Amino acid sequence: MNKTIYLFQNLILINMRKVLGIGNALVDIIIKLNSDGILENFYLPKGSMQLVDAATAINIENACNSLSRSMASGGSAANTIHGLSKLGITTGFIGAVGQDEMGRFFHDDMVQAGTKPFLSFSQTQTGRAISLVSPDSERTFATFLGAAVEISLNNLDDTCFKGHNMLHLEGYLAPLQSLMETAMIKAKQFGMQVSLDLASYNVVESNLDFLQKIVAKYVDIVFANEEEAKAFTGLANPVDALHELAKISKIAVVKIGKKGSLVQHGNEVHTVGITPAKSIDTTGAGDLYAAGFLFGLIKGLPLGKCGDVGALLAANVIEELGAKISDIRWEKVQQLIKAL
Repeated sequence: MNKTIYLFQNLILINMRKVLGIGNALVDIIIKLNSDGILENFYLPKGSMQLVDAATAINIENACNSLSRSMASGGSAANTIHGLSKLGITTGFIGAVGQDEMGRFFHDDMVQAGTKPFLSFSQTQTGRAISLVSPDSERTFATFLGAAVEISLNNLDDTCFKGHNMLHLEGYLAPLQSLMETAMIKAKQFGMQVSLDLASYNVVESNLDFLQKIVAKYVDIVFANEEEAKAFTGLANPVDALHELAKISKIAVVKIGKKGSLVQHGNEVHTVGITPAKSIDTTGAGDLYAAGFLFGLIKGLPLGKCGDVGALLAANVIEELGAKISDIRWEKVQQLIKAL
């Protein structure tokens, strides 16, 4: 038995087929900008995720009335779960939405993808993430969390966790510290692996001590981009940051944009290239990378190949507007994965 296969048998459940996600249940409103003027007018740092109130969200949408837009169920963890569902993995998702049209849209979109939603419904408006896509494809989020933040410990019912083998969470939950840690503790009680995407550098900076604690204590697989890894470790060099993350998590992944990604488990390190793509919108690239990587793990692929599947999904989502890969494109993606 070669070393890589041995490592995987000791790292994940061979029969792992069911993944549960938990995160902010948002509806993505994707708007293609003609310039970055809107970002400057609303004091939105390019490439960041900024929380806004309902009035500001409406003002931003109104300011973009003349621009093309699309809508999809969203939120970082929900996007990853959606991708896993489209790849044939059994999935569930815990979140909170409003009793409104957008809440129904979120629910139906997840069901259509094959995900079982464990949603609570609130009188508060459904949260939405306004994704402002710059001409250079960089995206900036103005996020009104709405009902999404009303997810509570009551949502973490044992019946949601039972039968699942992995829990995937997003770093955007970090302000809800008790909820996030309780979910991880419950996952461990049910023998589940825990996967965490750090999600945004400003979220990491604002919740650094807490995130460092829970990654070291509960997380088996951690995903970060270059800026998030720097914020988490204090190390500017992504290779150094990768090594630091791998000291406290079984698998560490650092995504370095056009240079690909870095993956480490113990002393095993892989440099993963990109899949060439014509980018029009980077929204969802990290979320779909995580979906592809986790799919590779579930299928028992070597770490480098897991990264290749992640890169393939990321390349396909950035060629479309929004954080979802179209059904027509999924057929092509599945064939390419088989070829890997």
